[in-house]
Amino acid sequence: MKREPPAATARKLARLGIRSRRDLVLHLPLRYEDETHLTPLGEAAAGVPVLVQAPVLGTEIAFRPKRQLVVRCEGLALRFLNFYGSQTRQFERAIEEGSQVRAYGEVRPGRQGAEMIHPRYRIVAPGEPLPSALTPVYPTTSGLGQATLRKLVLEALAHEAIEDTLPAALRERLALAPLEASVRLLHAPPPGADVAAAWRRVKFDELLAQQLQLRLAYRKRRARDAPALPANGPLLRRFLGKLPFRLTRAQSRVMAELLRDLAQPHPMQRLLQGDVGSGKTIVAAICCLAAVDAGTQAAVMAPTEILAEQHYRKFSSWLAPLGVEIAWLHGALPAAERKAARKAIAAGSAHIAIGTQALFQEGVEFARLALAIVDEQHRFGVKQRLELRRKSERAAAHQLMMSATPIPRTLSMTYHADLDVSVIDELPPGRKPVTTRLASAARRAEVLERIRAACADGQQAYWVCPVIEESRDKDLQAALDAFEELRRELPALKVGLVHGRLSPAEKAGAMQAFALGQTQLLVCTTVIEVGVDVPNASLMVIEHAERFGLAQLHQLRGRIGRGARASDCILLFVEPLSEAARSRLKVIYENADGFAIAEEDLRLRGPGEFMGERQSGEPLLRFADPVGDADLAEAARAAAEELLDADEAFARSHIERWLGARAEYPRV
Repeated sequence: MKREPPAATARKLARLGIRSRRDLVLHLPLRYEDETHLTPLGEAAAGVPVLVQAPVLGTEIAFRPKRQLVVRCEGLALRFLNFYGSQTRQFERAIEEGSQVRAYGEVRPGRQGAEMIHPRYRIVAPGEPLPSALTPVYPTTSGLGQATLRKLVLEALAHEAIEDTLPAALRERLALAPLEASVRLLHAPPPGADVAAAWRRVKFDELLAQQLQLRLAYRKRRARDAPALPANGPLLRRFLGKLPFRLTRAQSRVMAELLRDLAQPHPMQRLLQGDVGSGKTIVAAICCLAAVDAGTQAAVMAPTEILAEQHYRKFSSWLAPLGVEIAWLHGALPAAERKAARKAIAAGSAHIAIGTQALFQEGVEFARLALAIVDEQHRFGVKQRLELRRKSERAAAHQLMMSATPIPRTLSMTYHADLDVSVIDELPPGRKPVTTRLASAARRAEVLERIRAACADGQQAYWVCPVIEESRDKDLQAALDAFEELRRELPALKVGLVHGRLSPAEKAGAMQAFALGQTQLLVCTTVIEVGVDVPNASLMVIEHAERFGLAQLHQLRGRIGRGARASDCILLFVEPLSEAARSRLKVIYENADGFAIAEEDLRLRGPGEFMGERQSGEPLLRFADPVGDADLAEAARAAAEELLDADEAFARSHIERWLGARAEYPRV
């Protein structure tokens, strides 16, 4: 590429993360099309794209069923539903010059014989040689055609050096193919070429770049100053001495890990994973007390007001008797209360601030923030989490991220290499297991009878629906309709309703009525997925369970089984079930362990879908699969430490080569 592409093309390339010739060289194909041999028309199989060649006999503009260009060729018609006048003239010149058309696409039976609809084509002279390599199909964006991309990539390959910067000893130890040969082969492989070794090399380099970036961020963070928080301060000792229950061994182990980190003069960045109900919140409260003992502040951010309020109530009941002042901040607070909360946080009289993302909005200033805790961390973007920690001005704040959605080890190793990870892998004693039952929607009457019996026995129940209002899927029960229907079907019960479109006060009122036992059956959406804790609720019905993901089903199921009673979760489904839905329901029916469910979820969906919407700043992978390429990920993780120790400048150049613009938001 001797000259820069036009500005419009450059903007389109930038949408693909391509800002230089080097980026073009590493913009590798998604797949290939075989244009290396011609297929006789009589041998073209249905549904299979082939390359054919024939003389052009004539053109016409047809108007049925819509305006279209029809090119008559020997034994074949080409139909173009969208075309330009220049195309008509191009084919007319081909007739005059005796040229032929070489077209790639699917041959289909038409009204007047074989035809291709919108094929890719070239006008060629008789006898013009065929390509010797497969035709690459690149990832692209709107307005940027494959022909333009191929031309730009070829120019970049002709002028850009592809230097192999990996140490020779490392390449030899891992039996890696040379980089330049691998990249050139992947852009234009001959038919039948074995490209496995080339892809292995590219995937390793990409995984290495990701691991280098994350470990570099880890080291940079550890080089910063942070307040050292005491692990045995007076408030913490009093709290632990008066706990009405014993921490599990897993809780005690994780508490020790966290307090050890907090006592260091550099910022902690730790992910705490624990299954639903494993007791992460009490560990978070203990960490907050370490901050208060040090004369500093802690902040706890939750993704929903329901969860934030529950944390506020729990922390208040645990810590207020110790004289700890707690502020609660969320978007729906009346102006006077919000002003008072902000004032207390800014003055430092509030030792702990609990709230939603309102905590990091403009106007909220902390006197001396030392610890930021983010609950259900996967629901926040990277930049949101950073904004909360940046509220600490004098020194970097420690950060604890908590998640009840377990991350399988293969993904944790790949995507969270910049974090220390703690796991609470046991439930508190006395927790009754939740029995999961599957029921077709045809058995709804039996399910209603089960609710009547449970509530008559003093229990409470949830009825979970996937949407609020009637959707385009007419069979999908809406929460509003379910509420009215269940009130008619169960007239003896007090039925409540909570969903995301209620005002915060209405949601809080509905949840409080349920928690106090004033409501026996709560109709709800997934707004109760996290944080809701009503020990007397021992029955849950999830309607249209086939529409939910595995993680959601497991989180919802975790809302029951929190009291002394045995609990049941009934998954109502509508037949016929797709194979994917049947597989999900089978997994949730057979497994109670969130980590086992996460592994199965990863197997069923793959890493891309499992990670969900990518959070801004995540170092994404284009070529490697952290599950299928787990061996390469392990090797890249080990090599990253080795290479960082040997040559940090190399590490930075390798990151820039493979991640480019995606290396802009390291989590430091």
